[in-house]
Amino acid sequence: MKVTEHIKKAKGKTLFSFEIVPPQKGQNIQELYNNIDPLMEFKPPFIDVTTSREEYVYIPKQNGLLEKKVTRMRPGTVGICASLKYKYNVDAIPHVLCGGFTKEETEYVLVDCHYLGIDNVMALRGDARKDQQYFKASDGGNHYASDLVKQISDLNKGKYLHEIIETPHKSDFCIGVAGYPEKHLESPSLESDLKRLKEKVDAGADYVVTQMFFDNNKYFDFVKRAKEAGINVPIIPGIKPLAVKRHLQILPQIFRLDLPQELVEAVEACKDSKEVRQVGIDWAIQQSKELVKAGVPVVHYYSMGKSSNVKAIAKEIF
Repeated sequence: MKVTEHIKKAKGKTLFSFEIVPPQKGQNIQELYNNIDPLMEFKPPFIDVTTSREEYVYIPKQNGLLEKKVTRMRPGTVGICASLKYKYNVDAIPHVLCGGFTKEETEYVLVDCHYLGIDNVMALRGDARKDQQYFKASDGGNHYASDLVKQISDLNKGKYLHEIIETPHKSDFCIGVAGYPEKHLESPSLESDLKRLKEKVDAGADYVVTQMFFDNNKYFDFVKRAKEAGINVPIIPGIKPLAVKRHLQILPQIFRLDLPQELVEAVEACKDSKEVRQVGIDWAIQQSKELVKAGVPVVHYYSMGKSSNVKAIAKEIF
């Protein structure tokens, strides 16, 4: 079922969902199941599965030189989605990236998703590679998320990349995209960022999931501005509970977001990670309750593969 259909079916009730990260190459999927199992009691209608882009590794050769090889440390997003869909009877949503994929490779991924009965995809530009200062599309790949949305939307109309391929079959994906309540780190202004979001919606995006935020007013203001800009699709808030003290430095640095001073002071006063974790849980509960009261369609949690803190939050809300 499509995310938009889940929201419509809920008739105003706020739904629970979360995002997971695939296990690293070589690890067993059972550990992933162990972290998902405790969250299934809250009946998530869908679960997001992230995708990793390519990385370069350097392998020593016998002559002493290094050989550059391309690898993906967390492969298997589509396979994991299929596994979750049939193990838990839940809609699993693969993240599809511009970075690291050609348009042809993207089409293959989408065709595989369609074969497997996957109804939703999350279309993202993705980050720059670790060896790049700025994002650079792969040769033959999509440069912007709006380009990727258009490719998926075209496939929904039965338009494949190589029109020489004649087929009456087409997909029917519900397309999600990212939104940034405090703007994308590369955007010059929030207004400019909203224009980019409007381009994604105009290209065929059906719903938006926001980057994490810790001040609900940022989300409410973002939704208001988005509607004023003509963006009328559901905007799902994304929540991440703080877990360790270093998040005070890492999250603002990576995501260019502000942390409320009250939260900063509460974390700084903690004596150990256990206390920090509880502060993060309590703050996320407070955020979630206010969002549910405001009637948001879904509260989406960034679990990062760990379920205990998300479960502690969800049992107070759902």
